[in-house]
Amino acid sequence: MSLRIDFKSLFTFAQEKMMRAWHRRAWILLLVCFLAAVAYFLYKGGGTQAQPEKKGSAAMSRGVPVAAQAARKGDVGVYLTGLGTVTALNTVTVKTRINGELTQVLFREGQIVKKGELLAQIDPRPYEAQLKQAEGQLVHDQALLENARIDLKRYQTLLEEDSIAEQQWETQKSLVQEDEGAVKTDQGNVDNAKLQLAYCRITSPLDGRVGLRLVDPGNFVQTTDTTGLVVITQLQPIAVIFPISEDNIPQVLDKLKRGARLTVDALDRAQKQKLATGYLLTIDNVIDPTTGTVKFKAVFPNENYALFPNQFVNARLLVEVKRDAVIVPTSAIQRGPKGTFVYIVKADRTVTVRPVIVGVPQGGNVSIESGLAAGELAVVDGAERLREGSKVELPEQSE
Repeated sequence: MSLRIDFKSLFTFAQEKMMRAWHRRAWILLLVCFLAAVAYFLYKGGGTQAQPEKKGSAAMSRGVPVAAQAARKGDVGVYLTGLGTVTALNTVTVKTRINGELTQVLFREGQIVKKGELLAQIDPRPYEAQLKQAEGQLVHDQALLENARIDLKRYQTLLEEDSIAEQQWETQKSLVQEDEGAVKTDQGNVDNAKLQLAYCRITSPLDGRVGLRLVDPGNFVQTTDTTGLVVITQLQPIAVIFPISEDNIPQVLDKLKRGARLTVDALDRAQKQKLATGYLLTIDNVIDPTTGTVKFKAVFPNENYALFPNQFVNARLLVEVKRDAVIVPTSAIQRGPKGTFVYIVKADRTVTVRPVIVGVPQGGNVSIESGLAAGELAVVDGAERLREGSKVELPEQSE
């Protein structure tokens, strides 16, 4: 029996067995690398997610950042407001009192003038001539009167000596009286001529501001002209007329009856700038049935000319001052279904909801009628993120 070995088949079998072992080890190596990579990324990802969680917990422990302000006591004014119109106390249209040529205009448009200040000049020559005529007639009649008085004195002596009839003396006495009347008439003509001559100088009848010139020099002006020469408006003092609801009339009248002088402030349209301060002068005697308001009239010194006729301003009438009221910023007031409330910061730096009754607003503050005491901390900023019991962080505690 002969033994025959197939070396070629044996070599092929060994080669295939080695290749299968090598592929098995390669797959095992790849699997180990893959598992290592997964473990590495899981480890890194878990670390990055843990950091925000830690920060979030720290933030929760610190609380919500807010701003708070302690309620304080102070005086609060009770005001009545209305949109008013600035009105001049006096407005005059300057007109000529005589007929003549306007030779000079001595004012500038928009100028502030004083009472008695010369504004314009009318040609005085015709009136100077009339004055001379009247004065001449006066001298003539005075001479006649003097002569008649001398004759009357002579007749008186003759009458006492019974040299003339009494009727002649009576006639001379009447002539003296007639001449006296003529002299008085002449004196009146002289005074009138002087007055007409004075009217050639047109002066300001009051202190105020002149408007635009209505007549130019060289024009012949007459007393029948309707436009006048210029309009002068008094600016100091000046008035503001504003409406107030009829419900507030008794309160204001009570103050006025007791002699109180009520202060009125004039504010701009945005109610941010105070233009002037004055006092209430009077109240109208009727109520407007269409609006249910009554007109109030206030007077302002207007020293800096901040108020101008026909200007719209917000008038604010001070009717009462509440002493030692609890005051907080308006931003502290919150509104909910149950009414107004504030967030109060307690000693443990948590907040509680406190219902309050809001009083009178004044600027950026408001008074509290009840529900809050002076010294308590009220949240004025950041309240939209708060709830009952929320923990808060005040600015002075931040790191």
